[in-house]
Amino acid sequence: MRAKTFPHLTGLVLTILVVTASSCSSHETPAEKSQTPTETSSFREVSGFQADSAYQFVADQLSFGPRVPGTKAQKACADYLESKLLNYADTVLRQDGTVRTYDGKLLPAINLIASFNWQAEHRIALASHWDSRPFADQDTKNPEGAILGANDGASGVAVLLEIARNLKTLRPDIGIDILLFDAEDYGMSQVENSFCLGSQLWAANPHRSNYRADFGVLLDMVGAKDAQFYWEDHSYAWGGRILNHTWRMASRLGYAKHFIAQRIPAIIDDHYYVYRGTGIPMIDIIQYNPQTGFAPYWHTHDDNLDAVVPETLNAVGNTLFHLLFNPPNL
Repeated sequence: MRAKTFPHLTGLVLTILVVTASSCSSHETPAEKSQTPTETSSFREVSGFQADSAYQFVADQLSFGPRVPGTKAQKACADYLESKLLNYADTVLRQDGTVRTYDGKLLPAINLIASFNWQAEHRIALASHWDSRPFADQDTKNPEGAILGANDGASGVAVLLEIARNLKTLRPDIGIDILLFDAEDYGMSQVENSFCLGSQLWAANPHRSNYRADFGVLLDMVGAKDAQFYWEDHSYAWGGRILNHTWRMASRLGYAKHFIAQRIPAIIDDHYYVYRGTGIPMIDIIQYNPQTGFAPYWHTHDDNLDAVVPETLNAVGNTLFHLLFNPPNL
């Protein structure tokens, strides 16, 4: 099967006018009223998610080097991800476009979309970004040079690849779309909307006309040892019921130490642009510490394979895999 492309998007320039790294916005609506348990009446146990396989998917991505837009590593890793998804999914679409960075560069962006049960009316969108940061701005020893981004980028993609591998043979009744966004990490916090360029490109030009999903889940930094995931405030505002259901799912599976049902400040991530562009309520599973913020290796050269452990990949991946077979009432 060959991947389909977006010929009408080739050469498209997404001009960034305005991303704050973390802030609350006036567009927020109150959290959904249903904050009570939303367990489905019958819980379906599923097996097959393998943490070691997900860990290998992280290592595979890192083998290409930093996956920065406009580099050979970007093209090589995009081809690798596309080939993997073609092995698993019903259809794979490749969205090639051009984005304008905060410093005025025009760079290629490659989004990949893999669909399962593509004719199903009810759908869940799963997303992560696959690029890595072009500089280590948080590294006090060596701020120069691109980083590998093992946790920040590769971990979420690895979980979704492992889920895709399982979906090849074991399908829920609903449709699943896996969205791998490029050019998420090529930005500066001082320049609004300079991050998440790939998701902005996709939100303005979805892979299907009038594309809709019942809800979505974004994975960002989901592989570190002892990582904890809280209720990010944007996610709470437009997807409180989904957050509640997902965190209860994690607790039921034995991962309560990772999934903490406590609100943290809003973070502008790919899920923000998906919601703003399409109205799809997408929640963010992202590592964050209310006292210290992001992990100490965030945006440093220490975000390498040593920053990721199979145990956390399994906690996130197995929770998400079960969510597909036990979604909240749609």
